[in-house]
Amino acid sequence: MKRSFVLTILLVMTLMVCAQKRVSILGDSYSTFAGKNPEGYAPFYPNDKNDVVDASQTWWSLYIQAKGYQMEQNNSWGGTTICNTGYGGMDATKMSFLSRVKMLGNPDIIFLFGGTNDAWANSPIGEYKYADWTEADLKAYRPALASLLEQLQSTYPDAKVYAILNSELKEEINESTREICAHYNVQLIELRDIEKQNGHPSIKGMQAISEQLQEAIK
Repeated sequence: MKRSFVLTILLVMTLMVCAQKRVSILGDSYSTFAGKNPEGYAPFYPNDKNDVVDASQTWWSLYIQAKGYQMEQNNSWGGTTICNTGYGGMDATKMSFLSRVKMLGNPDIIFLFGGTNDAWANSPIGEYKYADWTEADLKAYRPALASLLEQLQSTYPDAKVYAILNSELKEEINESTREICAHYNVQLIELRDIEKQNGHPSIKGMQAISEQLQEAIK
């Protein structure tokens, strides 16, 4: 009886600790939903060419609900790149992931979900570089991702950072992301078989993302 009581108390305490964990997201359109991101950011969801119509159907809502966590900050902006070069070679410095890295509040867990637009926009790939980045360096994916991960770890030293890699991206982006995440000891979760509508996760795709995150993060 006493042992059972102690185990029950430990379980309750564990659940309370889990419930207190705060999650922040640094992302692009895959993590947007109207009214759930900072004002002025371009959301993709809801969209008349996609069956995700409620925020509760998003990957992040499903994941947080399943884990009993709470959202700290969803800093996701549709169409944005990690590096400072956007579509058509435009200067994306004002909206890139790099420009938003310090806007995540006080999280315990950070999900970095990007690289899709860098791939689709054919942003420069650049060279592997892990310090002393210049403005020119940050126009390219590899040095920009390295700088981003370094800033996430230094700005939020108590947070656990996870990187999520979209499925169906070109191998140059995939391999670069693997290499740089390994350098910073950041767990990379590579998505697979994500159903999409209009290039973005459908309801089934969102469910698959949440399930794959739960499977990968123990």
